[in-house]
Amino acid sequence: MGEQGAGGGFESHLSTHRRQDSTAEEPLPTETVPETRNPPQQAEQEDQIMQEFSRVSRELATDGGESTASTPAAETAPRLSRNSSTRSNRQSTSEYFTAHARDRRPSPLSRSSSVPIAPKPLEPPVTRATLSELDVSKIIHNPKLRHDINFDPELHFRPNLDGEKGKRKQEKANQFWNMLMEQLIQFIMDREGFYARYGTDDNWCLPALLKAARDIIETLVPQRDRDLLNDGLNVELLMQQFHRGVADLEKLAAWLSGVLKLHCAPMRDEWVDEMYNELSNGNRNNDMGELVKGMRNLLSVLEAMKLDVANHQIRCLRPVLIEDTVHFEQRFFVKKIQARKLSIAAAKQWYRNAEIAASIAYANTPSPHAQAFGETGTFFEALTHLVLPSTSTGNIPNTFLFDEERILKLRSDMYDSICLEICMRKYEDYDSLSRQFSSGVPAYVSDDNGRTLSTRSSAEFNFSRPSSLTFSDRNSLSSTPSSPRSSVIFPLTTGSCIPAQDSAESRRKAQELYSSLLALLHTAPPASRPDYRWKNLAGAMALQILRFVNHPQASLAELESNLVRVLGDPTCEVFREVEAEFQQKLLGEVAVKVKEFRNLSGVGLFSRATGGRIQTPGTRAWNAGGAGDHLRTPGASKVMGIQSLGGSEPLTTATSSSPSSNRDPREEAGVEDMAMRVAHFGVLHWRVWAQLAYIGDVESELENADLMAQMQAQGSAYAEQFAAAAAAANVGRS
Repeated sequence: MGEQGAGGGFESHLSTHRRQDSTAEEPLPTETVPETRNPPQQAEQEDQIMQEFSRVSRELATDGGESTASTPAAETAPRLSRNSSTRSNRQSTSEYFTAHARDRRPSPLSRSSSVPIAPKPLEPPVTRATLSELDVSKIIHNPKLRHDINFDPELHFRPNLDGEKGKRKQEKANQFWNMLMEQLIQFIMDREGFYARYGTDDNWCLPALLKAARDIIETLVPQRDRDLLNDGLNVELLMQQFHRGVADLEKLAAWLSGVLKLHCAPMRDEWVDEMYNELSNGNRNNDMGELVKGMRNLLSVLEAMKLDVANHQIRCLRPVLIEDTVHFEQRFFVKKIQARKLSIAAAKQWYRNAEIAASIAYANTPSPHAQAFGETGTFFEALTHLVLPSTSTGNIPNTFLFDEERILKLRSDMYDSICLEICMRKYEDYDSLSRQFSSGVPAYVSDDNGRTLSTRSSAEFNFSRPSSLTFSDRNSLSSTPSSPRSSVIFPLTTGSCIPAQDSAESRRKAQELYSSLLALLHTAPPASRPDYRWKNLAGAMALQILRFVNHPQASLAELESNLVRVLGDPTCEVFREVEAEFQQKLLGEVAVKVKEFRNLSGVGLFSRATGGRIQTPGTRAWNAGGAGDHLRTPGASKVMGIQSLGGSEPLTTATSSSPSSNRDPREEAGVEDMAMRVAHFGVLHWRVWAQLAYIGDVESELENADLMAQMQAQGSAYAEQFAAAAAAANVGRS
């Protein structure tokens, strides 16, 4: 690689280009009528311009050496890093721009004088302002993030490129980079038009980009290094050198590479090297596309470094944030209530209605879970009804403001489990009929509905593991209890009409069918509501069921119509019957978890509840209302807990440390996991709201100054912990 010197790179040709025009006895700029150039619009126009630029560059490379000695551009440029004269060049800069503008003032008859003044330049896609939500001060004051951090050990930030907001962000970024490319090309090929449009005030994309990079780097380096940063990345000096054609972008790229590698994580070094190579190669080869690509990578690296810092701070602050969750949220909501921005009247009425319903249900006999729940029995009884699919979305009390998406996700998962159970029960009916036809069972062995007696176990379907599909008929004459680990049980008929080999084959077929139905659910396109998705799936489910039964009189159209009616209507009798069984089993599982969780500390609750939960691979987006440029990735907000049965991720993957890692796909969608999630956010919710809305009444106590004083004292105590934890996070990062 040859040395570029102070005038190396494409800028070294800029003043030579002007000099070549004058030495060829062409009219002075004030006497010419340059052609007005429209900004390139498409790739074809850009190719033409780049071809012309390459031709001019070759001519300049051939002729430029003859006039270099008389060119001011050949003077040695000041060093870009550690430049002692950086702060004393304002006068020379203004003098140069004044003379430059006077020399290049176009004639009134010049067509370039009709070029309109450039509008305000586009903002770079990544700036200090767009990254401000990653500051630790914003993190600890974000109530939604602080609530969600309790539910996912893998919560972290990532760029927000999802949905319409992400699409608009990408389009805006592309506009900026395309505009930067056009401006650089126009600066090279039509200097008169460039200055007529953008002037000499650096009101265009390149200086805006350099300023944004400098501002972001300031937030990433210690205070002691910021003076060196101002010397090495002095935008005013760089732009002065750029206009004179003496800026050495390769040297700037090397300086940036050293600074970034000094403060970034080692895994970012390769990315920094890629950025340096693109900038240096673009400068050396006069390749505008490569230069813009390098600048784009520069901002991407800076954004990644800022995300790394924020994620490191989250990891360090997590224990303190979790322990302070209850006090923080109580202070937050009390202020909302005091300012009359939040009313909890509907939530209090919801709890009162639950108390009335519980008193009626357990008027004669106490609740079987009273000891496990303690004083929270009424609350969790109501909560298990609140998360059922048939419950209206509008019935969610506003005290569940930060848990609404978790509730909706649970409803979707429960809807899938219930519908799969209905499909499997329908399969059992057809399978028993097919056995009756194939074995010639006499009529007296069949019940009034034409089904063979004792083909279903009398034990209820075991929802503790939805994969353990033990189908039951409460009117059956037999009583064969099922094992929690059993799959599908088809007991022998009276007189051992069904051999043991056939029973094993039936279980194998049922497991195979369930797996195939689950696969169909995974491949189903997303829908705004679970019932819409299942209506669309009914035809495929019906066809798959009939493939596993040998029933000559089975009608695909009839079965599909039946499934559409049942699966698409959570208020129908069949759906509500299965849902009621589901709720009772869920309540029992929740009682076990609540008894385990209720005396744990905040961090203990987090560790116990998330450590045993099935974790799906990959990351899922957390979006606080879509307001930010960065997403927090927990199993919260958009998705909480396990991925939906209808989601794009398989349910067969679990963490190696999870006790559920050996389950088959049907078990991983079980009630046990849903009960874990309900108990987790339910215990945390009760700790925040019990005294504010359910047992106590904060609205009537707000006039009590002692309450506010107590909360302020708690806030001061935790503020000291935050300061210590934040200091430790910064020490660990440095």
